[in-house]
Amino acid sequence: MRERSCVGVVCALLVLAVALLTGCQMLSSSGSGGDAASGRPTATGGTSPARPSGNGAVFLAVDECSSFGTTSFTEVPCTSERAAARVVARFDGPVGRGPLCPSTTDFVLHISAQKSSPGVDGSVPQGYACMRNLEPPHPGDPGGGGGPRTIVGDCVYGSGSGQVRETACDGSGQRKPQYKVVKAVAACATSPGETALYGRWRAPQLVGCARPG
Repeated sequence: MRERSCVGVVCALLVLAVALLTGCQMLSSSGSGGDAASGRPTATGGTSPARPSGNGAVFLAVDECSSFGTTSFTEVPCTSERAAARVVARFDGPVGRGPLCPSTTDFVLHISAQKSSPGVDGSVPQGYACMRNLEPPHPGDPGGGGGPRTIVGDCVYGSGSGQVRETACDGSGQRKPQYKVVKAVAACATSPGETALYGRWRAPQLVGCARPG
C-alpha cells in the first residue's frame, strides 16, 4: 500500500473584526472556513461512511488520518504510530468559498490539486480537510486559543486596527486574554449587559458578544 501526501497550508487563527461599544457598528469578519452562502463547493465528506484509512478512494476523506508535517501531510492508517489528526469534514473547492468547518476543528488543511502519477491511484482535486488532533491539546475547543473559528467560550486580545485575535483563556498563549466571547446572538441589542466588544461572524450570520476577562 502506497501512502499519499499533499503539499498544504495549515490555517490556525481567525482574525475577527470588531468595534468597541460604539453603537454596535461592526466590520465584517473573515472566516477561514468559507461562506456557505457563496459558491458552495460539493462536499466529499460529512455524510460519507468511514473508509479504511490510508488507501481510500478520496484523499483524506472523513474519518481518515494524517501525519503531521511542515510542508506536506501524508495520509496514514489511523492505527499507525504516525497518525496525528483525523478528518472531521472534507470539501472540494477553495476554502474561502466553501462551507465552514465544524466549530471545534483544530486546524484546516488546504489541499492542492494533483494529477495522477505512477503508484498513486487517481487524482486529487483542490479542497480542504477539517482536522481534529487525535490527542490533546485541542486549540479548536472553547478557550483553546486557536482553531479556524472563533466560538463562544474563546478569548481574544486586541491586535490593532479594530481587530482581535484568539489567545488561550488560561493565559498560556503568547498574549494574555482581554475579552471572552460569552454569547452569540442574532442582533447586538440582545447581547448581555456586560458586553464590551462585538464581533460579526460571517457565517453563520451572528454577533459574538465578548466581555472583559
